[in-house]
Amino acid sequence: METLTTVKIRLVTIADLYSFVAVAGKHDFDIELKSGRYTVDGKSIMGMFCLDLREELELTAHTSQDDPFFTEIASYIVK
Repeated sequence: METLTTVKIRLVTIADLYSFVAVAGKHDFDIELKSGRYTVDGKSIMGMFCLDLREELELTAHTSQDDPFFTEIASYIVK
């Protein structure tokens, strides 16, 4: 059974966007980001530009919450 972890994140600047995609690209599981009715691949810089960065994004990662990925993106996670 596949494990899914969902958190809310906020990417404020374009630099945040590029940094997030760089981190996401290092991992071999799927990462989706959702804003409103749009869901994009979290590893796709082009897809990310379709999202409304003024709002919190819903991130779904196809891995457990214990994965190092969540430590790497901790500064983007909304507490």
